Formats: sequence, structure tokens, C-alpha cells
Amino acid sequence: METSNSTTFRRDLIEVDLSREIIGAAIDVHRALGPGLLESAYQACMCRELSLRRIPFRTEVDLPIAYKGCLLTCGYRIDLVVDDRAILELKSVESISSIHEAQLLTYLRLSKLRVGLLINFNVPLLRKGIVRRVL
Repeated sequence: METSNSTTFRRDLIEVDLSREIIGAAIDVHRALGPGLLESAYQACMCRELSLRRIPFRTEVDLPIAYKGCLLTCGYRIDLVVDDRAILELKSVESISSIHEAQLLTYLRLSKLRVGLLINFNVPLLRKGIVRRVL
């Protein structure tokens, strides 16, 4: 019989290999550039790094909102959808706040994807700027 803890643990293991690959790519970008650049620079470099690693991705993916049977374009865009299995939201901010995590969770819910990574490149040690969420 499974407990809620084992269910949570198993849910967190979804797409763990892909998550590791994405984090490895982000670490390489961070090692090369360090903190302090604009988000757009990190995004361009992440696209290059994912390409070099032959990891498929889409960038600036439109995210419409379904409301009462209609899809509404409201200007929401996901930074990167990696291998059609994970959302990657990039930041270059002083610290990740609850609004950034809420954004990621909303994108997961609206896109029907289950795994999301929020990576803040504006930190001295990248692992302190990574948040992984699973729905």
C-alpha cells in the first residue's frame, strides 16, 4: 500500500533524467558567463547549449488561456519547452520570489506539462538558483 509520501516521491521522479540534462546545460552556461547579465543573454546561450547537446526545444512558446470554450491569446510566453516534456523559465533577478514560482506552476497547469524548472542565473552558485516543480 502506497502512502502519500511515496506517491509524492514517485511524482517528483518524473522526467528526472531530462531535468538533469537541462540543469547540466544551465551549469555550463553559468560557468561560462557568471551572474549579472540580462535574462535574454542566458536564454540565447541556453538555446545554443541545448542545441549542442542535441536536446530538442522550442523557445518563446505562446500559452493561450482557455476560458469558457474559447482560447484567448493574452501574451503569455514560456521561455523554453524542452523536448515537449518540461518547461524552463529563466530569470536573472536578485532572488526568486513566490510570484516566479506561481508563474511556473500556472504555466505547468495551462500547458498540461508536468515538470518545470525555474532557473535564476543571477546567483554566485547556480544550484542555489534552481527550483524544480512537478504537478
